[in-house]
Amino acid sequence: MPEAPTAHGADAHDVLAVGLGPFNLGLACLSEPLSDLDVVVLEQEPEFTWHGGMLLDEATLQTPFLADLVTLADPTSPYSFLNYLKASNRLYPFYIRESFFPLRSEFNDYCRWATERLGNQHLHFDTRVTAIRHDPGTDHYLVQAIRPTTGEELTYRARRLVLGTGTPPHLPDAFSEIDTAGLHSSHYLSRREQLVASSSITVVGSGQSAAEIYYDLLRDIDRHDYALTWVTRSPRFFPLEYTKLTLELTSPDYTDHFHALPAATREALLRQQNPLYKGIDSSLINEIYELLYTKSHRGHCPTRLLPATAVTGAHRDPDSGTFELQLHHTEQDVRHTHTTAEVVLATGYSYRPPDFLSPIAERLRWDGEGRLVAARNYSVDQRGSEVFVQNAELHTHGFVTPDLGMAAYRNSSILRELTGREPYPVESTTTFQTFTAPMELP
Repeated sequence: MPEAPTAHGADAHDVLAVGLGPFNLGLACLSEPLSDLDVVVLEQEPEFTWHGGMLLDEATLQTPFLADLVTLADPTSPYSFLNYLKASNRLYPFYIRESFFPLRSEFNDYCRWATERLGNQHLHFDTRVTAIRHDPGTDHYLVQAIRPTTGEELTYRARRLVLGTGTPPHLPDAFSEIDTAGLHSSHYLSRREQLVASSSITVVGSGQSAAEIYYDLLRDIDRHDYALTWVTRSPRFFPLEYTKLTLELTSPDYTDHFHALPAATREALLRQQNPLYKGIDSSLINEIYELLYTKSHRGHCPTRLLPATAVTGAHRDPDSGTFELQLHHTEQDVRHTHTTAEVVLATGYSYRPPDFLSPIAERLRWDGEGRLVAARNYSVDQRGSEVFVQNAELHTHGFVTPDLGMAAYRNSSILRELTGREPYPVESTTTFQTFTAPMELP
């Protein structure tokens, strides 16, 4: 198995980052000007795509454009979203549009633009990591990989690692006995033609993706003549809470506070904080209601919204292909059956430690539930200085973990650990609120 050459011709890269989502892409952009740090990112896909199945034409980010790959760490970076707009001749249209929130497809294009600027010196596509081992003789990590398109095997050497493998789709236990391939919302656009040609569609879930899909299908319900049902176990279709003092919880200060809390307290807080990061844009909720109102004025609209309704079982008829869902109205304790031709599971994502970590599992920190335990500096190794994570620390760092707005801060913190200095100042005392008990009461 040949060893991949290092960028500096040395025996090992300073850092190998695994997985190229926005978080590790931001790390690559911020590390690119640092002459004393060699960072290479490995990505199994042949090119960058971010949530390709949900790049609906009108869908926007839920975070402002300043939450790009670099700006909150370095506003002067050439990899900023504003620089992308300038280079794409779109800066004035974006300015005149007067919205802080880029289109999701636009953000994807921006990230692809950044990957092109970085080039293959820093980003290695078509490289799937299969195992990571530790070489005690050199104290290096040996990263074994394969090129999916050719089958070529490679071994990389690195002194330290950053894991950004993303969060795989979460599929409800109720669907465990049927083939769920393609049912998750992450495949929505590739399935859309098939969905709208069916007699009935059921969307399961209550977050932003579920709302975007329901709205998209509701707009075409007259033209294609299907019945449309939206089911969620949540008691209501709740909005994303977006008030200013609440937004202060998406800050380094609150992350300090949350991380220092006992584990049981953190778990209880996370259960209460769903509306802070899993809710629907209030404007989209209003647009859905307006569309329902308009279509109902024209006559019967074959759609139902079913809150407080959990899917407890699912069966797919092998002959007709239709789904029979077992539903439970949790407030009335009433159970019933719902038959639908198609299902879209907009049930979110959840982190799972990748299998390639198995050979170094004893070098990492784990909790009783098999989750990686991230220290405040985002390290998960026993030494606290070798293996770092991106978007795997929800239970230790709080609901801001998947937030694009905190990515530049986290990367600034990781780069401080990797370089032993502060190439990008790491903020503190950024909020008006004090989240910890004051030492002296007035």
